[in-house]
Amino acid sequence: MPTLSQIQAITLDLDDTLWPVAPTIAGAEQDLLHWLLANTPKTAELTQQAEVKQTIRQRVVAQHTTKTHDLGFLRCEVIRETMRQAGDDPQLADEAYAVFNAARQRVNLYAGVEAALVRLAAKYRLVAISNGTADVFVTPAAPYFYAAFKAHEVGVAKPDGKIYQMASSHLALDPNQILHVGDDAHADAWGAREAGLHAVWINPQGHPWTHDSPQPWTVRHLVEVADHLQA
Repeated sequence: MPTLSQIQAITLDLDDTLWPVAPTIAGAEQDLLHWLLANTPKTAELTQQAEVKQTIRQRVVAQHTTKTHDLGFLRCEVIRETMRQAGDDPQLADEAYAVFNAARQRVNLYAGVEAALVRLAAKYRLVAISNGTADVFVTPAAPYFYAAFKAHEVGVAKPDGKIYQMASSHLALDPNQILHVGDDAHADAWGAREAGLHAVWINPQGHPWTHDSPQPWTVRHLVEVADHLQA
């Protein structure tokens, strides 16, 4: 656990750290399906066939191995390939993805997270570091963030150290002056420590730590981080 004097800024993961991502994605997929039913019904029919959808996704990922960090690009290309396979106009994929992405920004913060962000932002600059496509500045967490780094913009995904290094450079701080908070044991906790940052693992379900390195500071909720840093 880092001492209070060490920490000058905090970086935070977004999905499943500040809000649950599964209901957001489910809602976005429903909005997309409604659009497809109205505009490309043959694509909508294919989209609802789980095995076909999975096969198309696997093929798209295999074709774009340099884009694994860009989840939005991959999803758009899956839509495009599904349209192509269904016999619809694949140029409509960008419009369809825009519908999905707009809905994907509708998130509901976990209970207590906003209060914790208020406390943390009063003392530290907060920076989002995310592998997902959420834009923190259009969410309820927006007022508390200083900057954001997204994998599809940076060109690499966590746990690649480059994304952490870019945040450190932007903050003009050494990595050991930054605390990273996230729910993913590998991408967040392990990745941040490998990049020289301090790490907090948000682990509400009590999953075991499976890496060879010592388990990092582990909490169940962001409130615990705020409590410690304000002690």
